[in-house]
Parts: sequence; structure tokens; C-alpha cells
Amino acid sequence: MRTRRLGKTGLEVSEIGFGGEWLERHSMEESVEVIRYAHAKGINILDCWMADPKSRDIIGEGIKPNREQWYIQGHIGSTWKDGQYYRTREMEYVKPAFEDLLRRLQTDYIDLGMIHYVDSEEEWEKIQHSDYLDYVMELKKNGTIRHIGISSHNPKVAVKAAQSGYVEMILFSINPAFDMLPASEDIETMFAEQYDTALKGIDAERAHLYQVCEQNDVGITVMKGFAGGRLFDEKRSPFGVKLTPVQCIHYALTRPAVCSILCGYDTKEQVDDAAAYETASDEAKDYASVIANAPLHSYRGACTYCGHCKPCVVNLDIAMINKFYDLATMQPEVPVTVQSHYELLEHKASECIGCRSCEERCPFGVKIAERMEKAAKVFGV
Repeated sequence: MRTRRLGKTGLEVSEIGFGGEWLERHSMEESVEVIRYAHAKGINILDCWMADPKSRDIIGEGIKPNREQWYIQGHIGSTWKDGQYYRTREMEYVKPAFEDLLRRLQTDYIDLGMIHYVDSEEEWEKIQHSDYLDYVMELKKNGTIRHIGISSHNPKVAVKAAQSGYVEMILFSINPAFDMLPASEDIETMFAEQYDTALKGIDAERAHLYQVCEQNDVGITVMKGFAGGRLFDEKRSPFGVKLTPVQCIHYALTRPAVCSILCGYDTKEQVDDAAAYETASDEAKDYASVIANAPLHSYRGACTYCGHCKPCVVNLDIAMINKFYDLATMQPEVPVTVQSHYELLEHKASECIGCRSCEERCPFGVKIAERMEKAAKVFGV
């Protein structure tokens, strides 16, 4: 597995990383085996934003035999409250949640201590003079975290972080759908291997972010590289064509300052699909010829099932409902299997009270309450 230097951290991270958010779908034994399989493939960086005990326990067991060979992105401010993920800066929750992370991961340090999920410029400014940031700095000073990072979907916030002087790396959402404007540009410049600030195919604010990260030696690790799997399906892709995992990985790794793309796995086969990038031909990596002439559309408003809409006041699994809804509406009739999976959910879309608090947390502006109404009609409950 090829490695890249993660900016000023100096860490040599595998260019294919591990996003652990799907591990809880399987038994402890199965998921631990997937982590160890990934390690055997040369993957050495893993992100744990998840607050649920099962995911953390799985990761702890998975990395236990060779903890020192893993670089862990551990999030500060991702908590578990009343059986749900909860993002907070309140120290009465932040500190116990981080201590729980250390305990469950069976480690006394985190390589990359992540300021968890800041998408609001106002929130970024508030953090600058807060007990929360004091705690992060204290963890860095005493070596409990080795480097400070941040996760964000907002390029304006990410730019501020890259220019802060203390943030050393950024976990950011990158894929062709998030980056590209409607295609009318020359293909050779639009998909150049070396970044050119004159490109018009990249959103200007995201282009500026990549440039600032390069200039400040702030490495980027990538989340949402597959847009929740939507880019693999021409019916769901905003381009009207499908891409392969290798093509999506290549796109992310050719962005400036990007060091690793953290793919989500819950099977060994998915690890193999991503690791295939290491031996893929130039033809297999070529995303340009696939989407160059396809109609490009804004990705704003599309759910990528990331889970940041939580917590829900009535305990809906919003991401899963959205996923089942998308799967259902791809067909003339709702597939029996999708209907069955939906009905197994503890809480159904019809229980949504329309408070829209989830919409305020959604990084992509999804009209969640409206989608819950549509899902309830499609599934009949």
C-alpha cells in the first residue's frame, strides 16, 4: 500500500484508509476480522467519529494486536446520549465521551484528535474561546492526542481551520459530485492531474480550500468519497452515469493536499474493491471519460446517509429511512425486500413530528421532514 505524508503531522498514512461507520452492522467477530484484514492489506489510518459503544469496542479489539501501527482519527465532541449519537461542545458530555473512546479503543493516546464536525462559521468562532478548545489543547499538551485535526463539510470553515496555525489536518467530504459545476469546460483542464486555480469546473470556495491547505501544509483525509454509494448507480448518480470505487478514489487522491481517502467497509470484499486501486491501470482509474459528457447537477439536497442529522427527538433512524426511500423509488414498485427492511425499523417515517431540528444539522441542506412525509406514503406507514 502506498503512503503519503499527512501534511505537517509528518505521519505516513496509507492512501486508502478505513472509515469505520458500518462496523456495527455485523457481529463483533466479523467486524474485528474486517479491521485486521484491512491492516494486512496495508491500511493504517482509521476514523472513529462514531459514539456508539459497539463500534468503539469493535475498533478497540480490531487494532489491539498492532495498535502502534495504526493512526486513529478520534473525534472530540461525538457523544452517546439516550441511545443516540449526539454532537456537543458541553464539557459535561465531551470529556466523559472522549475518555470512553480511549477506554473502548484500549489505548492511552489518539494520533489525530479531531475537533468534531464544525460546519458553521459562527460555531467555529465560538470554539476559539471556549472550554472545549482549552480541553483539546490540554489533550495535545499532555500527549493524549498527538495532533489536532477537524472534520467539516463547509469549505469556508475548513479554510479558517487550515489558517488557524494549530489545526494540522482536515477530514473533508470530497467526490466529483460535491466538487464539480456543470460541465462545459475543456476536459484536459477540468481533470488535470496538477491543480490549476483557473479551473472553472471546481467550485471556487472548494478550490480555495485545496490551495490554502497546500500552502499551509495541512493534509486532507477524505470522507464521503462515494457520496453514500450513489455514484455507483447511474439511476442515483447526479451525473446520470456510474463510477467505480477505483475511479472515485482516484478523483479524491488527485485533489491538492489530499493524503488518504477513508472508505467505509463492513466486508472483506469492500476492502478488496478499494485496495484494488493500488494495482489499477490508468484506464481503470479514468473517471474523466465517464463523466466528461454527462449532465452534471448540483448535489445540494441529496442525502448521503452520513448520520449528522441525529439526534432525532422521536428516535427516527433518518439516514436509514432515507436510504430505504431512495432504494424504493428507484423501482416502479417498492421491492419486497426493501419494504421488509423498512418495516423492521423500530420507528417509521410517519412518526416524524416535523420539528426540522435535524435539517439544521444536515451538512447538505436535505429537506428531511418533506422526505419523511414521502417515505411514509411510499411505505404506507
